[in-house]
Amino acid sequence: MIDYLQEIFSTLKQNKLRAIMTGFSVAWGIFMLIILLGSGKGLENGMEFNFRGTSKNALWIWSRRTQVAHDGLKAGRRINFTVADGEMLKRKFEDDMDNFSGRFHLWGDFGVTYKNEYGDFRIEGVMPEFKKIQLVDIQQGRYINEIDVKQFRKSVIISEPVQKHLFKDEDPMGKYIRISGVPFMVVGTFVDPEDKDRKQLYMPLTTTQRVFNGNNRLTEMAISTNATSVAENKRIEDEVRNTLMERHRVAPDDQQAIGIWNTLESFKQAQGVFAGIRMFVWVIGIMTIIAGIVGVSNIMIILVKERTKEIGIRKAIGASPFSIIRLVLSESVLITALAGFFGLVAGMGLLAGVSAILQQIATQNQDVQRAFFNPSADLGVALWALAILVTAGLIAGYIPARKASAIRPIEALHDE
Repeated sequence: MIDYLQEIFSTLKQNKLRAIMTGFSVAWGIFMLIILLGSGKGLENGMEFNFRGTSKNALWIWSRRTQVAHDGLKAGRRINFTVADGEMLKRKFEDDMDNFSGRFHLWGDFGVTYKNEYGDFRIEGVMPEFKKIQLVDIQQGRYINEIDVKQFRKSVIISEPVQKHLFKDEDPMGKYIRISGVPFMVVGTFVDPEDKDRKQLYMPLTTTQRVFNGNNRLTEMAISTNATSVAENKRIEDEVRNTLMERHRVAPDDQQAIGIWNTLESFKQAQGVFAGIRMFVWVIGIMTIIAGIVGVSNIMIILVKERTKEIGIRKAIGASPFSIIRLVLSESVLITALAGFFGLVAGMGLLAGVSAILQQIATQNQDVQRAFFNPSADLGVALWALAILVTAGLIAGYIPARKASAIRPIEALHDE
């Protein structure tokens, strides 16, 4: 076996430059396939990272101004949602929704103080169900509950950046902070999965409306549906929009008066885009590998041509056609296997390095992590690609191997 391998390496060494260039083209093909697969996965991970803080089958509903005059009302009229709108949707779409929450957003940052510490932060009034639609990771304490809402409690949960800003190393639980001079008790702390640096406070919806003159208004409504398909979620979206348009006397063709973000539709569209990217990546990668395999076939044809006399001598002293085929195929497989292995290792190594660098950058810049996250190629897929490559190497070497086995000794000995 050792002598056999030495013979193969000796043959390739005599054609060193050709073997290296051919091997490089094969290695480059699988290297590019791994890099392209990893890059596509990194973009896909970034997309999923963007959605991880939001229910993937939610409808976010907000009001705008009418664009068309209707039913005696002028264009440019501001639509204002109220708690009554939310209660109506909960009744009418009870069979289609899992959770509902109204939200009252206080525009601009509000001054928040604790002892001598001060900061301007975003404040939103929410219902307990909001946690199931806009996901947060509770670190201490609890989320806003039904008792908070019903009793108009001055309870508040704060994000970790707010906690660090106001309390430093002090435990915030049960402490009172002042928001525009009004005391609120901290009942929990949280981390926002979408943006760990977000300086955010949540309080009961009813409390926000009462303390900050919101009356009964909602700036936004959120519904998580039980739909399992884009078409079903789209049906619910259209029915919700039409119901609200009729309730607020909006023209049927005035689609801009009420805004709705269908997260399932957006998520599936993004998945479709990345499915196309994956297909494109495979086509480009495979074509690159095929180019390398063609190179292997060409060099084997050249090697067989240059070794015609040697092959004739082998057959003259008793070498069988099978042994000639085995020799040529072994050389072909060796080139593709070694080159493919080096391309695979280089590609996986580069992806691991890029992933490690991005992880370090992400600790300082969350936007980088969300855009391109953990680029990686599945090892099983990579090994399958390598196996296919070796098989292709066998096929590439078969034609020149058959040609070599068909050489007649007497003709080979006269060939120069």
